[in-house]
Amino acid sequence: MQKDASLKHHLRVLEEQLLQAGFRKIPERVAELLADEFVEFGSSGHRFNKAQIIKSLQAESSERWSLSEFCVSLLAPDVALATYQAIRYTEPPVHSLRSSIWKLRDGRWQLVFHQGTLT
Repeated sequence: MQKDASLKHHLRVLEEQLLQAGFRKIPERVAELLADEFVEFGSSGHRFNKAQIIKSLQAESSERWSLSEFCVSLLAPDVALATYQAIRYTEPPVHSLRSSIWKLRDGRWQLVFHQGTLT
C-alpha cells in the first residue's frame, strides 16, 4: 500500500504543477512532463497535441486552480490513470472532471493523455 500512496502523491504533485500559472508559462518545464505523443481532448471538445498545448498555455491568463477527489489506478506496472475534479477560479468558477494517463519512462512519469469534461 505504501507504494500506491507514494505514486498517488507523486502524480498529484505533477498534476498540481500543470495547474500552476507560473509552471504553465515555462515551455521547457511543461515539455518535460508531456510525452511527445501527448493528446488532450479539451473541455472545449477540441483535440490538442503537445505543441498546441504548450503554445496555448503561453497565451493563457493567470488563473488559480485547485483539484479534489484525486484517485490513481495502476493500469500496468508503468501506466497509471489519474482522475479528479478541477476548479478554475474565474467568475463564475468552472468545474470539470479530469482524467490523465501517465507513463513511466526512463525513471520519470510523463503525461500521454488528458481529458477535461465540464460539469
